[in-house]
Amino acid sequence: MNEFFGRSLQTTIIFLVVGGIMALALGGYFSSVSYRLSDALVGIQAWFSSRYMAIQDFLTAPRDVISLRQRNAQLEAEVARLQTQVIELQEQVTEREILAALVDFSRANPESTYKAAAVIGRDPSPFLHYIIINRGSNDGIRRGMPVVTDRGLVGRVDAVIADAARVQLITDPASAINVHLQNADTDAMLLGSLTGDLSLDMISQDVVVEPGDVVLTSGLGGDFPADLLVGQVVNVRKRDYELFQQATVQPVVDFARLEIVLVITNFKPVDITPLIPETTP
Repeated sequence: MNEFFGRSLQTTIIFLVVGGIMALALGGYFSSVSYRLSDALVGIQAWFSSRYMAIQDFLTAPRDVISLRQRNAQLEAEVARLQTQVIELQEQVTEREILAALVDFSRANPESTYKAAAVIGRDPSPFLHYIIINRGSNDGIRRGMPVVTDRGLVGRVDAVIADAARVQLITDPASAINVHLQNADTDAMLLGSLTGDLSLDMISQDVVVEPGDVVLTSGLGGDFPADLLVGQVVNVRKRDYELFQQATVQPVVDFARLEIVLVITNFKPVDITPLIPETTP
């Protein structure tokens, strides 16, 4: 009887305790404790998660670095390839523009026949002004033929082999060309120099020469056809005690950027040296 009573009492107490806990829970008395416990569990989970991610990054970092380096090398190679393509396309566009300009020039001057040639070399000497072109005697190129671009006079063929030729530029110190000043309507002598500058000499003192005057070949002397554009007068030097005026000429051709030129193949220079009377001392 006592044993039955004791068990009944325990059961009653348990029901009361459980009921009280449920009543407190339903009444919201455990919410703060639940929130604290939840925050603690979230904090613990975040701590374990961060440590796990750090360990994972540490273990996978070497593979990621290798992969990034490989990808970076691939991208650099692709950039280099694209840059090469851009340069090649720019060169093709420039070459086409030059060829189109030369074609327009030849059409505008049908009295002459032309042979296009590429510049393949330059004289390394600072005292000489020559270029080498990829056309020679096999292409009908002969010594003395004038060389031009769409802008104007470049020079003349000075030496020829089978597949190449050397062109003396008008800026060469040994170059001397008979020219005509269009505005002043007078003739002069165009001279090259060691520095590559062009100057005019043998200009009569009674002629008015001004900057901007157009300089053309005169055709005198038989070395060049007439009316090839050379350049413009930049400044004039006139002194009363000198026999002739001098002037500086700005050429129309950019000799540092020559890539393709035209050789006038139907012009035959005339050597008039034997006809010039010798002077006796």
